[in-house]
Amino acid sequence: MADIRILVGSVYGGALMTAKAIKTALDADGHSVSVLENPTLDDITLNTSALLVCTSTTGQGEIPANLLPFYLALREQLPQQPGRPFGIIVLGDSSYGDTFCGAGELMEEALYETAARKVGETLRIDASETLEPEDEALPWVREWVSAL
Repeated sequence: MADIRILVGSVYGGALMTAKAIKTALDADGHSVSVLENPTLDDITLNTSALLVCTSTTGQGEIPANLLPFYLALREQLPQQPGRPFGIIVLGDSSYGDTFCGAGELMEEALYETAARKVGETLRIDASETLEPEDEALPWVREWVSAL
C-alpha cells in the first residue's frame, strides 16, 4: 500500500474538497494518505511518500495563496528528491485561455527541478465543464496509485 501526501492549493474549497474525497477513497483501499492544506518543505523532506498536488489555479495561471509559500521555498531551496513519484491534479477554467491550469504547470516544473519523477499525465479539470471535480479525480487517482 502507498503512503501519499496530498499538497493542496485551494481558493474557494474545490481543490480541498477533491483532496479530502481522494483521501477517503484511498484510505478505504488501505493506503495511508495525508492532506496538507499549508504544506512546508519539511512535509516532503522528512519522508519518502509519493506526492500528489491537488490545486486550483488563481488569477492568470497562478498558485493559490495557501500553496504559494511552499512553491516559493521549493523553487528557492530545491531540496533534491531523486526519483520521488509525484502526480498533478489541477482545477481551472478553460475560459482563461493560455493560463488554464497554470498552477499545475508551475508545480510540475518545480518538482522536476528537484529530480522528482512524474507518474502519469496531469489531470486537468475544467470548471466550465465539471461541477464535481472529485468525479473525475477519483478514477484518475486510482490509476495513478496503481502506477506508483
